[in-house]
Amino acid sequence: MDVIVRPTPELNGEIGALSSKNYTTRYLLVAALAEGTSTIYYPAHSEDSDAMRRCITDLGAVLKEDDEKIVITGFGRTPKDVKELNVGNAGAVLRFLMAIAALCPEVTFVNTYPDSLGKRPHDDLITSLHQLGVEVEHQEGRLPITIRGGAPKGGKITVSGAVSSQYLSALLFLTPLLEEDSEIEVLDDLKSKVVVGQTLEVLEQAGIIIHASDDYMSFKIPGRQSYQAKTYTVQGDYPGSAAILAAAAVTKSNVKVHRLAEHSKQGERAVVDVLQMMDVPLTHKDDMVHVQGNGRLRPVEFDGDAATDAVLAMVAAAVFADGTSRFYNVENLRYKECDRITDYLTELRKAGANVEERQAEIIVHGRPSGLEGGVEINAHYDHRVIMALTIVGLRCREPLVIKDAHHVAKSYPQFFDHMTALGASVEWV
Repeated sequence: MDVIVRPTPELNGEIGALSSKNYTTRYLLVAALAEGTSTIYYPAHSEDSDAMRRCITDLGAVLKEDDEKIVITGFGRTPKDVKELNVGNAGAVLRFLMAIAALCPEVTFVNTYPDSLGKRPHDDLITSLHQLGVEVEHQEGRLPITIRGGAPKGGKITVSGAVSSQYLSALLFLTPLLEEDSEIEVLDDLKSKVVVGQTLEVLEQAGIIIHASDDYMSFKIPGRQSYQAKTYTVQGDYPGSAAILAAAAVTKSNVKVHRLAEHSKQGERAVVDVLQMMDVPLTHKDDMVHVQGNGRLRPVEFDGDAATDAVLAMVAAAVFADGTSRFYNVENLRYKECDRITDYLTELRKAGANVEERQAEIIVHGRPSGLEGGVEINAHYDHRVIMALTIVGLRCREPLVIKDAHHVAKSYPQFFDHMTALGASVEWV
């Protein structure tokens, strides 16, 4: 389905932030890896987190869910012998479960999104799994991928962090369960270190001991550990909320977003700081962000590596700043559901934005008077691109048509409902 976004000068109202997708998928996984019954309060519902629900059920976890919580009886270190797993279009879920599948005799991850996840490489994780004694059959690093494991070994492991931190997180979930102790050395630079911090936070809550160096480039993991059954509460989601906050920033607004913890370890919490740097009137206290936007923004320079999933929303805000903004150290945006630099900027130009790209940078020459719009644009099946283009559409003189906007459900199924509740003029077609 497509969405028409019409010019919307004002946004007003209050919403509760979506529950965090990143924390939900991690809590679901550690609950499945525990012996016993765990409870997760306020889990997110999105295509990604639902993919993790589906896959851990296939692997033998028992799930019971109501409106407030999900109760999971885990399979521990002995997942069920399954032949196939379908993660949909969820890259993090695929990578985490590729590692856990090493505990199974043989599992094939099928390719149901050949134009999105099916194009993304996973070679760095495959190389690390080989070091654990796991046989992997793949298509030049891409899906479909068959894991032949059963008895992975610990020991010394290397993993590249140049493309994604998800490969490292996958190994951190697996290695505590192995008979031998393990040491992991990260090669190259490590992208998205903040997200590794989230993984370590969840592992610690699940009773797992990991000794990490201060720079997250080396880890010592005792083997023969067991995940403990625990109770978890999922915090509000900054990556999705970044789009709401940026939309409020570019319009005349009075918008409150609740359930955004002030001291969250989510890197995308930086969107609050960046908007403040752009002179957006906002306050953040008692886990609530209050934006009273006037549509006037200053340009900004920002290292986006620690806040990867909020960069596109920040760029959308910078489109209307009075001057040139630069977002640097963001090359890993190229390896997401689409190339979030080239593909995104191509669509922004169609709407009338003045933007430039480098290999690891996005440069935005702001147009405070707004954009022309009046075009049909392609979101490349990418939920973050859909949300960011919606922000831009609010300040176009003519409507924007965003193709295949239903893919926003990958992380934020209620996004357009929330935008409509705040007064945005959006229509499904």
